[in-house]
Amino acid sequence: MELIPGLPYDIARDCLVRATYKQFSTAVSVCKGWRNEIESPEFRPYRKDTSKSQKLVVMAQAHVDRAESSNQIKQPPGLIYRLTLLEPDTGDWCDLPPIPGFPQGLPMFSQVVSVGSQIVVLGGLDPATWEVSVSVYVFDFLTAVWRRGTDMPGVRRSFFGCASDSDRTVFVVGGHDGEKNALKSGLAYDVAKDEWVPLPDMARERDECKAIFHRGKVHVIGGYCTRMQGRFEKGTQALNVATWQWDSEQEEFLLAATCPRTCTGGSEEIYICHGGDVVALRGDTWQAVAKIPTEVVNVAHVTAWQKKVMVIGSTGFGEAHTAYVLDVKSKKWGKVETPKQYSGHVQSGCFVEI
Repeated sequence: MELIPGLPYDIARDCLVRATYKQFSTAVSVCKGWRNEIESPEFRPYRKDTSKSQKLVVMAQAHVDRAESSNQIKQPPGLIYRLTLLEPDTGDWCDLPPIPGFPQGLPMFSQVVSVGSQIVVLGGLDPATWEVSVSVYVFDFLTAVWRRGTDMPGVRRSFFGCASDSDRTVFVVGGHDGEKNALKSGLAYDVAKDEWVPLPDMARERDECKAIFHRGKVHVIGGYCTRMQGRFEKGTQALNVATWQWDSEQEEFLLAATCPRTCTGGSEEIYICHGGDVVALRGDTWQAVAKIPTEVVNVAHVTAWQKKVMVIGSTGFGEAHTAYVLDVKSKKWGKVETPKQYSGHVQSGCFVEI
């Protein structure tokens, strides 16, 4: 069966490769041949190899009243969060379709990660009842449809670390239970199979930790144990996915005993915001890369990809949030124009290449 009547397969495939992520849901419904081609394992890597892929940042972001004209942003009582999408290369912003069953917005403090061409939203606090949610929702950019995944099993955990291998697996580690006891347990979720399996326990409890996937390992950074109650630690421990075993702890990993929320993993390096700088881990040493723009005093979220680092933050509490992208090689910042309705606080987010 020809993909496009009258055209050789290679040319027809190159036509499909040029489709944007917003056009995929229409394209896959045209015919079986187009669906099979777009959903094939080779299609996404081919888009990357031919420089036709699109780089996207997806964020759990507070809703802002777009009619507000001053820099002081107006947000509804209780803050309603929804998923927003930014394409850094073009500066285009948009909303993703809302998750079914959450008319009050995203669960508060939910985690957002990418797996292939899908976005996974896990846990958080139900905005209507404030109960701990164990829900899992998956959005597929190819169909533009949400589906419900299998709930997170075991103890109901909050403020856990969450990371993805960007291929098919999501890792959930640490956090605390309903009695505020910090946890050292973890789970792995196979998105394709819709199955959960337990991880080996970490060496210590880690509440409010940050998890990133970097070079074949899940790095669980910072956090604190039950008896410390909010006094963050500087250590880290990494799970080797190939062996399914934890490496030895590093007790002096971070530069300071502070919340590790600005720590993020790029394709080559690990970054964190510290002392007004973007700092990169090179070898065993943290090295300053560039000063953070003065407009971003309070950093809310950091994402990295392919020698680029994006920071989003504000000049102070209640002020509009602004996004900047750093080219690590040139050490130059570029400001992303941010419409008023996309200037709200960002709780979590991820990078995805479609």
